[in-house]
Amino acid sequence: MTIDREDLINSIMESLGRIQHINLEDIPNIDLYMDQVTTFMDSKLKNSTRNPEEDKILTKTMINNYAKNDLLPPPVKKKYSKEHILLLIFIYYFKGILSISDIQTLLKPITEKYFQTSKELNLGTIYEEVFSLEKDEIADLQENIIKKFNISRNTFKDAPEEDLEMLQLFSFISMLSYDVYVKKLLIEKMIDSFTLGL
Repeated sequence: MTIDREDLINSIMESLGRIQHINLEDIPNIDLYMDQVTTFMDSKLKNSTRNPEEDKILTKTMINNYAKNDLLPPPVKKKYSKEHILLLIFIYYFKGILSISDIQTLLKPITEKYFQTSKELNLGTIYEEVFSLEKDEIADLQENIIKKFNISRNTFKDAPEEDLEMLQLFSFISMLSYDVYVKKLLIEKMIDSFTLGL
């Protein structure tokens, strides 16, 4: 196995650069039917998937399951509002690391208090505030990934030459995985305390 390490890290950085949230102003101000919602989400988030040609961002079944699990308020006359789409975006990001139950715990008080309200603080302003942190987070993440990558390049110095790249790649993946594992535990602990605080 031969890995061009510089190509690998450049590819990772390029992937991170493609991660973009959906801007609030890009979400239609009119209510959409389910097919229109899935098409909209696919068009905006497809590039952030592992296999853009194959991966589905959202399906009708997923939307129906979210509604059944009280993650999403029911549509009005089979139409979904801008606020529904905002919740679907949050669900999309959370579902990769959290259980449906944890997402429900996290979103329920937000939905109950801020879904389709005319108050100044509403689901749209919450969305904008949360995603305004994205650029700084991406920059910090890129720096952290480069640091881990460089550390991994210094592991297994005594390994046989033919195994060195594989072992160093394994080190890199392990460090990234441990980082995700610890953050997931932290998130779950915060959700548990969030539940107690309600």
